[in-house]
Amino acid sequence: MQDRHTFKFAIVRIVPKVEREEFFNVGVILFCKRTKFLDIKYHINEEKLKAFSPEIEYEILNEYLKAWKLICVGKEAGGPIGKLDLNDRFGWLTACRSTVIQSSTTRSGLSTDPAKELDDIYNKYVL
Repeated sequence: MQDRHTFKFAIVRIVPKVEREEFFNVGVILFCKRTKFLDIKYHINEEKLKAFSPEIEYEILNEYLKAWKLICVGKEAGGPIGKLDLNDRFGWLTACRSTVIQSSTTRSGLSTDPAKELDDIYNKYVL
């Protein structure tokens, strides 16, 4: 049991028309404080995006999610948010917002391998 660590995660969603509250999952953000792990895995299904909202450009959403990845990595390329500590970066990424890209409420679990857990959650909720 000692080799398992608590982690938190949130599902990343595209909400093409915020006023309609319809969304589809495109990624997962996972944070494990003890192992100093913070990462995002995402994929936007272009066909699904066009079905939901043909006027939203795939490239723009993809660029925003690339910025979220840079924030996870924590390098200067992540801007001022990327310079915060891991917990604050996860909090910023998963904060409640009323934009086209949103995250679910956070959930938690136990794992021995946060990277594998990220893959498993991504496969379960996104693919």
